[in-house]
Amino acid sequence: MATFTVKQETFDCSEYGNGSCAENERSLGTRAAMYSLMAGAIFITVFGNLAMIVSISYFKQLHTPTNFLILSMAVTDFLLGFTIMPYSMVRSVENCWYFGLTFCKIHYSFDLMLSITSIFHLCSVAIDRFYAICYPLRYSTKMTIPVIKRLLLLCWSVPGAFAFGVVFSEAYADGIEGYDILVACSSSCPVMFNKLWGTTLFMAGFFTPGSMMVGIYGKIFAVSRKHARAINNLPENQNNQMRKDKKAAKTLGIVMGVFLLCWFPCFFTILLDPFLNFSTPAVLFDALTWFGYFNSTCNPLIYGFFYPWFRRALKYILLGKVFSSHFHDTNLLTQKETE
Repeated sequence: MATFTVKQETFDCSEYGNGSCAENERSLGTRAAMYSLMAGAIFITVFGNLAMIVSISYFKQLHTPTNFLILSMAVTDFLLGFTIMPYSMVRSVENCWYFGLTFCKIHYSFDLMLSITSIFHLCSVAIDRFYAICYPLRYSTKMTIPVIKRLLLLCWSVPGAFAFGVVFSEAYADGIEGYDILVACSSSCPVMFNKLWGTTLFMAGFFTPGSMMVGIYGKIFAVSRKHARAINNLPENQNNQMRKDKKAAKTLGIVMGVFLLCWFPCFFTILLDPFLNFSTPAVLFDALTWFGYFNSTCNPLIYGFFYPWFRRALKYILLGKVFSSHFHDTNLLTQKETE
């Protein structure tokens, strides 16, 4: 019989398999298919977002306030793919966490932080597009580089403080019966939110910023419809600028919609699970988590489909032209796009 000591308490872990991993019931073919699918998603997530990071960082023409927000969001997705998804892949396929309790907390803290950081970035992008389309004459004075830096500081610091504070203090597990013995004896890196913190996470980390984004984009598209009716009476250069801003808002609106679609089931399950006595099957919660991860895989694909400049930048990166000392001044935009 195995016993484990946590916080000066000794637990009998015999009914949890003595803290060892249970035999994996999946066939070799099933595990190989899961590894292939998840590894493919990780590859696209890492290298797709890395291409976006290199593109915006390297080409001077792309150094705009909006693109700096997109750059930071790509860093978020890149870190998720590089530091979080590989370990989650092993846990999901093998039904076991091999990396220890401390790294479990670090892993989950970063996982939670990056998820909330993404939605904070999308809120910032929505604010940027709001001023660009609804108040175009004030945009250049409102969305300056110092303002973008402050927004980015907020996007990273608040989720980081929340995630690491809640996870390492274990406040999220207060009052959950049997949680101590589950942590001590389980081999699956269990993280369970109580009613208070599950509700707090859903409301503060997803519902409130998500509702704000939906409201802002609703206002943007309402104004866009008004612009569309008056667009033929505008000077050609202003007409083209409004068309470009509308297209950018539409693309980023799709990014927002995909994010909400991918992460809502996971956040909603975190909200409901403590009220259902934690009856959500582990395999279902794991699948919903990966559905959320796939959002970071989708983003570079969306950028590649809707942004011609990203496709051109990717071509130059693959051809190695970015190693030229003078290539950063290359024009990535067509005449139609720059008008």
